[in-house]
Order: sequence, then C-alpha cells, then structure tokens
Amino acid sequence: MSDSNKQTGGNEQGTGNKFSKKGMSKFNFNFYWIYAILILIIFAVNFMDLGGQTKETSWIQFKNEMLVPRDVDRIEVINKERVNVYIRKEKLNQDKYKSVAKKAFGDTPNAGPHFFFTIGDVGSFDKQMEEAQQGFAENEKVAIKYNNNERSLFDFFLTWLFPIILLVLLWMFLFRRMGGGGGGSQIFNIGKSKAQLFDKDMQVKVTFNDVAGLEEAKVEVMEIVDFLKNPKKYTSLGGKIPRGALLVGPPGTGKTLLAKAVAGEAQVPFFSLSGSDFVEMFVGVGASRVRDLFRQAKEKAPAIIFIDEIDAIGRARGKAPSFSANDERESTLNQLLTEMDGFGSNSGVIILAATNRADVLDRALLRPGRFDRQIYVELPDLNGRKEIFKVHLKPVKTDSTVDIDFLAKQTPGFSGADLANLCNEAALIAARRNKSLVDKQDFLDAVDRVIGGLEKKNKIISAHEKKVIAFHEAGHATVSWLLRHAHPLVKVSIVPRGNSLGAAWYLPEERQITTKEQIVDEMCAALGGRAAEDVMFGQVSTGALSDLEKITKQAYAMVSIFGLNDKIGNISFYDSSGQQDYNFSKPYSEKTAQIIDEEVSKLVDACYVRTKEILAANKEKLEQLASHLLDKEVIFKEDLEQIFGKRPFDIEENTEATQVSEIVSHESSDNKVGNSQPGAEN
Repeated sequence: MSDSNKQTGGNEQGTGNKFSKKGMSKFNFNFYWIYAILILIIFAVNFMDLGGQTKETSWIQFKNEMLVPRDVDRIEVINKERVNVYIRKEKLNQDKYKSVAKKAFGDTPNAGPHFFFTIGDVGSFDKQMEEAQQGFAENEKVAIKYNNNERSLFDFFLTWLFPIILLVLLWMFLFRRMGGGGGGSQIFNIGKSKAQLFDKDMQVKVTFNDVAGLEEAKVEVMEIVDFLKNPKKYTSLGGKIPRGALLVGPPGTGKTLLAKAVAGEAQVPFFSLSGSDFVEMFVGVGASRVRDLFRQAKEKAPAIIFIDEIDAIGRARGKAPSFSANDERESTLNQLLTEMDGFGSNSGVIILAATNRADVLDRALLRPGRFDRQIYVELPDLNGRKEIFKVHLKPVKTDSTVDIDFLAKQTPGFSGADLANLCNEAALIAARRNKSLVDKQDFLDAVDRVIGGLEKKNKIISAHEKKVIAFHEAGHATVSWLLRHAHPLVKVSIVPRGNSLGAAWYLPEERQITTKEQIVDEMCAALGGRAAEDVMFGQVSTGALSDLEKITKQAYAMVSIFGLNDKIGNISFYDSSGQQDYNFSKPYSEKTAQIIDEEVSKLVDACYVRTKEILAANKEKLEQLASHLLDKEVIFKEDLEQIFGKRPFDIEENTEATQVSEIVSHESSDNKVGNSQPGAEN
C-alpha cells in the first residue's frame, strides 16, 4: 500500500544515422564464413551418411527380426569387428525396413548395407550364427563374407586429410591476422578502440532544438561547440580551451541526449563510446584502447570524444589492492589521466563524459586540466517540464482538453524520460480505447500507470481485506489533510496496482530545503495507514511495509545525517564525496550507534502516538471517508473537502500571499515616488 509519488527516467531520443551509399555498397569478406563452412562439414560427417542409409542394430534384434524371418540376403564381417547386414530386395518393401529402403537423397533404392552391429570375437559370432540357423534348409542359410582390409575413402578423408586441411586453414588465418590483413575486432585487433565515429558521412540528426528543459546545461555545452568552431575568439584574449566537461545528474535527465545534440551541432568528428567498452578480460587491453582512441582523435582534430557512463573506468583507485583495486581498470584509468593531461599535446580534442555516480569518480579525474567543467543536469522544474512536454507532444494527436500547464503541475519529480514515457503511455491508452485523439483523462491514467503500475482489477481480495485496505488509505488521506506540512492529496484508490493493494497520490511541494517540522509531518502522514488499522480494528497488518521503510530512512537521516536531533547535536556522519573509507566500520563508536538507535526509536514512537491521536479525534470522519472509498474505490480531493472542509493551512497561505503582494505593491509605489526626485540628498 504505497503512498509515494516517485519518478525516474531520462530525456532520451533515438537518433537517425545517415550512412553513406559508398559504405553500404562495399562488399566485405568475413572470415567467419570459413568457420560456418567447416561447422557444416563436421555436421554432415557426423550426422549424415552420404553413401546411403545404414542403421545400427543389435545381435538380438538382428536375430529375431531379420535372420529368423529369412529376410537377410547376406552378411559381411569387416575387420573382425563390424558386421554389415544386407536385406533381400523383395523384403525391403515391408514397413519395418522403410527407413533403409532408399538412399538419403532422392528415391534411389538402397543397395546396402542396410544395418550394422559390432562383435567382439569372430569365433563366438560364427558359433552364434550356427545356433541361430539350426533347422534352416541349406538354401536358406545366410552366406558370411569376411573382409579384413576394407577402408572407405570417406573414412580415410575423415581420419587423415580433414584434420590436416583444418590446421592449414587455421594457420593461414592466424598469419593473415598477424600480417594486418583484414578488418574486424579479432584477437590481434583487440587493443583497437571501439569508438563509433560520427563525421560528414555519418551524421546525427539530433540538434539543440530537440533538447528542452535544460537551458543552463545547454548553454554550457553550446559554448564547447563554439570553442571548436571559433577558437581564436577565446584564445586571442589569452584564454585556453577547456580540456573536458563532465555531465552529472540523475538517470534519465538528458545527459546522453545533450551529447547527441553536440554531435549533431558541432560539425566536427565525434567519437562516441561507453566506459564499459574499455573493459576486457585481457590485461592491458583497456589502456591500449585509450591510446588508440586519442590517437585517432588527434589525427582528426578538432574533434570531440564522448565517454558515456565513465564511472565504469573512472572509479576512485583503491588503497588496498587485495580488496578494492582492479589492476586492469586502474591501468586503464591511469592511461586516460595521462592522455587527458600529460606530456603529450591534445590541442583541438575536447572530452565529454556523462555519469550519474560522480561521487565515486577518482579525484585526479575531476581536477581542472582534465575535466575543467562539471555540468549538472538536474530533474526539470515546472517550466522545464512544460518545455519537455512541448517537444514530446508534437507527434501525439491531442484534443483541446489537454493542457500542458496542468500536466506539468501533475508530474513533479518526473525526469525527461518519464515525461516521454508518459506521452507514449497516454497515446497507447487512447488507442486501446479506440479513440481518434488523446484527451486529458488518458494522460491522467498514464500518470497512474507510470507511478503505480498496471491496474489489477481481477485480483482476488476478501471483503475484510478490502475494508482494511480502505481504512489504511483513508488514514493516510486524513492525516495528510490535517497536517500543515504534509503533501497535498490528489486522490486515493483501493484498486490494486503493481505490487500495492492501494495507493494515495500526492502533489509534493517543490522545495529546495526541508525543516524538521516538515519531515515529522511527512512521517506522520506515512504512519497514518497503520495507525488507522490500530484505531479501527485494534490490530495491525503487514500492509504498511513500504510506509515503515520510508519513515525508517527519514528518521535515521534526521538523526545521523541532517543534524536535526538534540541529543546527537549538529553532527553529520554522511560522506557526500564518497571518498572516505567506511567499508568495514561505522564512522562512530558503539555508544553513539546505540544513542542513534534510541533516538530514532523515540522519534518514530512519538510520530505514531501523534498520528493515533489525530485519527482518534477524527474517527467519525475517518469512517465516512473509508465507507466512501469502499463504494467508489477511487476518491479525489473534492471528496475530502466535502467531509473535512477546506484545509485551514491552504486558506492561511492564500491570505498571507495576498498580504505580501499588497505590501510589495505598496513598497514599489513608494520607490517610484522616491526615484522621481533624484539627488534630493545632495
């Protein structure tokens, strides 16, 4: 029963890559074809008999099904170990010989041998044959022929010629690769860079017009493009072109999209690869690929190198090699550091990189001279979401009820990718309902789908469980409505979605700092579900798992990170840089740990008692809300206003805002009067 409004994702778009006709029409021979041919030959040798159909049998089967019924024409003993059986021509039309009557290919009759089996001793075999043919007439007895020197040409080829030919081909292939002939990422080209080059023959169609909601970051990146196009504009004043820029931000905020826009706008060679492309199981490969990448970039300078997810190779180097260090990764990072700012010249080459884990990067990588700039790409604010919606709603056919301002207000905390996914989900929902246009309700349903998951109306829930869920969600709604700093409620639902049996949707306030009172009110609102179960039924259930997880994290953050506890004081044990070594021990004593646990427990208990008091004082309204929720399954803010009335805090805030606006307008009018008399003091 989750009541959180969480979103993740990215402002990413696909790119259309235009390949030159010359590159498409060029025919490239690949040595993997030889491997395929050899595999086919081996398959044919092992699973097909090109000479005919010969099936293996046993002595018992041969005796009972072939010899006794007088179906055998003759038998042939090869090299004292293999017995070939030939069936009479007139008997081959029987069903039991259908599989060997004809050759493998075509309808040609199979002359034999049709069956074979192996023997251990010729003398024993002769004795068995005599015993089996007792009572046979002389003309019915099967003739036995012994051949001790027969060896087929096919067996000779398989045993001697085929391995020799295979070794010769492999030898020629290895020498061809060692000599440098042929392309491809074979074993002798493993140290080559895997970067994809975008130049005049392979263009990226994404431009800065496709990037919305990232105005500050876009300005920084556009300046990097301008460095390469007009270098004299900056160097004439004595400035130096930055070596690199690091794009930092949460997942899905548009870091890779910004890099694609740079590739589309720069009109210079653009090398794109991922940090994991340097990693290989062979020692020294990563450093070799770094050298090869910068060598290619220098040859095509001015150029841009973009390394996505650079934390794959840029993690802080460990102090204890036996525990945290990886020699191959560290040698790759050392080579990257040297190439970015070493004795060699890198004029005309700018490095862009992106990561959402800047806290784990090595300090040497972040210093000026390597990554001179860190560009923070954050989650979009209200205006940013409006701009992103304008981009992603262009291909969507919407009606007049869709308001971009309304959608932007309903999606706080959404990243660009979440918004793109939201627009796509709304279009899919409208198409599922056979609509010609996407309307406002489709977008609201898409928000529910993205946040809460797929609706599961067919989930089997008993009447008592449904009642408990209704009071649980009504408890959340009641407490959040009656507390000043709790997030305003949007709607409450007891329809199962995803892993939750019910949910409450809130509209979080977009604030930059949070006070202790605000966190406590949010914790009380989260505890409202369990407290409602306790007040109404005298017992609690496991439905508050996500709520308890949330408040536990908040309580520990208040005490040990934000310094909002009187007993612990103004101390924070949080390491924002990620550089300190807290892997095996806590950064405080056992006594302090005990105090932290006690203070967290006191804080949670106090919030729970306060929440129960609020619900007990409003028990009748809680019951009305729960019964209303059981009837409709989904209720909105308007339904709460009918039961509880308007939130008093909203009225106070509106009154205060009106008073402030009057004071501001009065002061501005006074300023105008004063400014009309310049130099009065003189």
